Amino acid sequence: MWLADLAWPDVAERAAAGAVLAVPLGSTEQHGPHLPLSTDTDIAVALCERLASARPDVLIAPAVAYGSSGEHDGFAGTLSIGRAAVEQLVLELGRSATKTFRHVLFVSAHGGNAEPVARAVARLGSRDVKVFEPRWQGDPHAGHHETALQLALDRGRVRMDRAKAGNTSPLAALMPQLRVNGVRAVSATGVLGDPTTATAADGAALLDDLAAQLIRYVATWLS
Repeated sequence: MWLADLAWPDVAERAAAGAVLAVPLGSTEQHGPHLPLSTDTDIAVALCERLASARPDVLIAPAVAYGSSGEHDGFAGTLSIGRAAVEQLVLELGRSATKTFRHVLFVSAHGGNAEPVARAVARLGSRDVKVFEPRWQGDPHAGHHETALQLALDRGRVRMDRAKAGNTSPLAALMPQLRVNGVRAVSATGVLGDPTTATAADGAALLDDLAAQLIRYVATWLS
């Protein structure tokens, strides 16, 4: 299921048979004191893996682990390439991928990438290039949901002993200050929500739901 494991003749054969290329888009950014910087990327890759397990016509491209994460500046380890670079990267990746694959799907699990990725896909102007963004109601960043997902994916990389509730105000109320001053201005720990109640079981159920949404999305798109 991994594009990078194949030689070019194998890729050409799979593409000729109608393979779909799934490209995980994530970030390298702070997720509180208890989650790894790779959390968004891990979620995107896991969803692509679920899709490929359900559909043998899916190949997974190497993940893009850098995104537009300027709102997390001031927290050690955050590496952002900015909106313009994300848009250009996705645009060029899409142009390149569609030279081999008829169908290209970007699976973007970092909210900060949403606008530039949407613009890039619109600029590509093809119904054969789509983007899927997993979404849930509740804690927007490093809170219950992302912590639960990471517990389900790899419990050993979660420091629950460091997990503490951050700013639990609704995202809509925080957004004006977030856009101007970033996450540090509203949360000293970088957490928006409460990770302390998260369990691996919660994460497994959420991952199942998000994967089912993705699988249905692709089935509808390709029908």
